[in-house]
Amino acid sequence: MSAFTDKIVIAKPCEEVFAFTTNIEHFKDVMPNVVQMESITDGAFGVGTKLKETREIKGRQGTSTIEVIEYVPNERYSVRSALEGLETIYRYSFHEEENQTRLELECELKTSALKMKMIKPIFKRTLQREDKEHLELIKKALEEGE
Repeated sequence: MSAFTDKIVIAKPCEEVFAFTTNIEHFKDVMPNVVQMESITDGAFGVGTKLKETREIKGRQGTSTIEVIEYVPNERYSVRSALEGLETIYRYSFHEEENQTRLELECELKTSALKMKMIKPIFKRTLQREDKEHLELIKKALEEGE
């Protein structure tokens, strides 16, 4: 079940939008709470790539491992992180529309531990608040970075 979804149209070709969003150098620029992102696996971004993400939330830093679980160039990719019974999956899909790109984001939360099931609604609201500008920041970076 989706925690939330979002979509935006970016005035750039699909290939350019996809390349931008899969370049980890751009992650902290389009995710406001991310202070550091680094690859912990060798090779190009794709299925199996693992990233170490550090976020700052309410003055405290936390680190998690993110894994690419789906990757179809210029069409879609998905990343997953799991921590103490809470799994978060972000699915990005890219659709060419007359030399523009419709970028869609779906966030899914899965819980396995009882404690996490109880706090899932709180975590869902936190993610929505943190990520509400995510697609807007991607659009701004691509369209204003010309």
